[in-house]
Amino acid sequence: MLFDTHAHYDSRQFDADRDAVLSALPGQGVGLVVNPGCDLDSSRKAIAIAEQYPFVYAAVGVHPEDCGSWQDSHVDELRSLAAHPKAVAIGEIGLDYYWKDNPRELQQRVFRAQLALAEELDLPVIVHDREAHGDSLAIVREFPRVRGVFHCYSGSAEMARELVGLGWMISFTGVLTYKNARKAVEAAQAVPLDRIMIETDSPYMAPVPHRGERNHSGLVRHTCERLAELRGISLEECQRITFENGLRFYQIQE
Repeated sequence: MLFDTHAHYDSRQFDADRDAVLSALPGQGVGLVVNPGCDLDSSRKAIAIAEQYPFVYAAVGVHPEDCGSWQDSHVDELRSLAAHPKAVAIGEIGLDYYWKDNPRELQQRVFRAQLALAEELDLPVIVHDREAHGDSLAIVREFPRVRGVFHCYSGSAEMARELVGLGWMISFTGVLTYKNARKAVEAAQAVPLDRIMIETDSPYMAPVPHRGERNHSGLVRHTCERLAELRGISLEECQRITFENGLRFYQIQE
């Protein structure tokens, strides 16, 4: 079975057929999905979806692109949401310097506040890091008791090794299948197999041969196939390893 460790089924892109897409996943070999929130509203929706489907779990958090309306009281709301039995992480949180809407100082403050919450609750974190590699690494180093994953990994192999040394996980999307994905390929070859997870980041970044289409968890198989090829293992072994890694990371009892 496959574990899509990061997919956004709360997205409006699934409004027309959400139930049909999710209901079809077990038949496509997908055993588990984690749906992270990006703000308070989407975090609530992620939990509602997880309540409806036994194989879906949720994460709650405020994404750096959505932190413009951040208030310190949001920590209390996230704490309440994280108490739900199907909430398994704080996320999606982090830094995004590609988009200029929210000042870096604000992003960093919101990131630290949510890392502190994860430390308090003893929950893992899901980190979004886009063109902010140095600051992202420096800030997670401030929280040595927090464990997490850099999802949709876009950093260097060297940075991936540093994160692994800190006890973190690395997760790869369909980008791994793209012809120009040199950095992702190098990182996927450098990270120990017991620290790798796979994801779709649905509805975004569908893998080859579906690039440009709306992504869904059934397509995570293509990322697993590419990872297996890069690591010289069978698809079945790659599925088993990444599934077990996801269970361990999110502390899901299956």
